[in-house]
Amino acid sequence: MSNSILYILCAAPIFLVLRWKLSQNTPKGCRRLGLDPKESNIFDEYDPRYTRPACDQVKGNSIPSKYRIKALFAYPIKSCAGVELSVADVVPTGLTYDRQFCFAEYLTPKNVPLGASEEEKAPRWEFKTMRDGRFSRLALIRPEIWVPDPAARNYHPDLDEVKSGGVLVVHYPRTSSNPFWSGIIKLAVALRLCSSECSFRVPFNPPAERIDNYPLLPVRLWKDFPMGFNYGHHLPASLRSFLSPDNTFPPLSLFRVSPAHSREIFRNAPRKEHLGFQPRTGFADAYPLHLLNIASVRDVAARCATAIPHLSVRRFRANIIIEGPPAYAEDSWKRILVGGNSPNGTIINGEWGHEKQRRQESVEIHAACRTIRCRLPNVDPDTGIRHPSEPDKTLKSFRCIDPGDRTNACLGMQLVPSKEEFTLHVNDSITVLEEGEHFYIKMLKPTDPPV
Repeated sequence: MSNSILYILCAAPIFLVLRWKLSQNTPKGCRRLGLDPKESNIFDEYDPRYTRPACDQVKGNSIPSKYRIKALFAYPIKSCAGVELSVADVVPTGLTYDRQFCFAEYLTPKNVPLGASEEEKAPRWEFKTMRDGRFSRLALIRPEIWVPDPAARNYHPDLDEVKSGGVLVVHYPRTSSNPFWSGIIKLAVALRLCSSECSFRVPFNPPAERIDNYPLLPVRLWKDFPMGFNYGHHLPASLRSFLSPDNTFPPLSLFRVSPAHSREIFRNAPRKEHLGFQPRTGFADAYPLHLLNIASVRDVAARCATAIPHLSVRRFRANIIIEGPPAYAEDSWKRILVGGNSPNGTIINGEWGHEKQRRQESVEIHAACRTIRCRLPNVDPDTGIRHPSEPDKTLKSFRCIDPGDRTNACLGMQLVPSKEEFTLHVNDSITVLEEGEHFYIKMLKPTDPPV
């Protein structure tokens, strides 16, 4: 009997225990939010019809087609895999579960200017995303959202899972840096002795009775320092090994943004004087919601098809994916109406007029600015592998269109709703209320006055 077979026989009980533990990992009193991959609303994203102008042929006449929400995505952990939804509640920071968590490293600032204070020189937690080439594997970390459900068989209001407002079950590939054990794991997965993924869970909100286990600390996010609860004690060693196979990374942790310390957004956002509230967000880069037109993505995809034969809309990590408008029609949108029985595709400049019923059924959303693109979409969401140049190179060849930033490409729109809480649905209609010019305002220092 070969040594490999002996190792497998010895390891089999361990893998069987792991498989049993996985089967017991369903959070009590909860149900999972989100669509299964086979139910995805972007299953047909490569269909050629999305490359044609947005019109329906009716008796030989060309009329505007329906502008509608095609798909909805929340990204519970910044820069990790998304959760596709058919219905999504919107709260002041964006979709309820969107970008509420992020990974961060504990780093000592580099290139500190002369005269900097001791506080500015001190080590601090800094957010990490797939923009950093060392973290491309974040794409393969797959969070599941589990929410309390009174209809669940084992539901009880005193369950930890219920009191914390639900849990995230975080999955990531089961790997080993040891070639031998890597082969054993692959064989065990093939024999269904264990799952291809490891997992751990975290409470959506820190338990009140154990709040001391979740210190509230500042996390550097661009030029802001939002406060977040440190969830580091939940991270298994195998996750750290997955993200850093050579074990050379600085200390790593997971943070949950503090609801009491969300970031107010100014720059291109409408002001409190107009909305009645100042827009804010959690760990998102800038604005509460992000919209992407599938026709625009398909046009970009056609231009870089040699390098990336199947450029998925998922690379661009939007919350709202729409269909209907021609490619790049969204570039000039200033205000849109979502939901209700509105005449899709028409432009209605000015006030609401007499359409009170539509106003009650619909939500006006401001297109604050265009989405300025970095190289993050170069990472394949299915493999975690970064392309050396695309689609960034193609985008910069023809999409540096915003006078506020001529050096970076634009694709998609950053949105600010006119109300703080409402619900979005797949197939909600979209009407363009106003079009106009955009001028992107770059990020400011926290100490700078709003403009």
